[in-house]
Amino acid sequence: EASPEPRSGRSAALRARMEERLLGARFRYLNQQLYTGTSRDAARLFRADPAAFHLYHRGFERQVRRWPERPVQRIVRYLRRRPASLVVADFGCGDCTLAASVRNQVHCFDLVPLSPRVTVCDMAKVPLAAESVDVAVFCLALMGTNLQEILGEANRVLKLGGTLMVAEVASRFEDTRAFLKAMTQLGFRTVSKDLSSSYFYLLEFAKTGPARPGPAPGLRLRPCLYKRR
Repeated sequence: EASPEPRSGRSAALRARMEERLLGARFRYLNQQLYTGTSRDAARLFRADPAAFHLYHRGFERQVRRWPERPVQRIVRYLRRRPASLVVADFGCGDCTLAASVRNQVHCFDLVPLSPRVTVCDMAKVPLAAESVDVAVFCLALMGTNLQEILGEANRVLKLGGTLMVAEVASRFEDTRAFLKAMTQLGFRTVSKDLSSSYFYLLEFAKTGPARPGPAPGLRLRPCLYKRR
């Protein structure tokens, strides 16, 4: 007959479960802040508490690890089929997986530097010259209530005819047709859309010109909120 688990072992297991629950609760709180505030609010949040970003990233990675395919790998394969001379801007780059996987020059932007490659900034105001990049990428990174401002910044830095790649959680799209129509007001033409996955959609746009003034009412995405497990 097996001997009972030592008391120290039970205590350690209980402590680990409690820590996991606390981390999960804080991840859900941070996630809600990111999706229900502006990109400026997010920048202020992580500037005040950089450790919170590392916690958020850990929780985010745990969620995406359950998916059958990671969207960043789809974008990596896309870029590997394109010329390596194309300059890329990765908005919300995380740990710079994209930059580490392609030969292109990749400008990496995020709120906290998980890698030395990262330039810390608000995604609605990146330190790039107008019309200076060939490809802009948002891979699970369209957070914040100021979507029009963020995507307008992608338009600003893209060259005419440049590519915008958006990979986003499928359940966030209330009305995909309305979203694509709103993108035309922001100066983008839909090139392709892959809506086959129940986990994420992959959208490819081409810049046709500057964004038109005025609101784009169809440019809405639901917050990506996680339930307590």
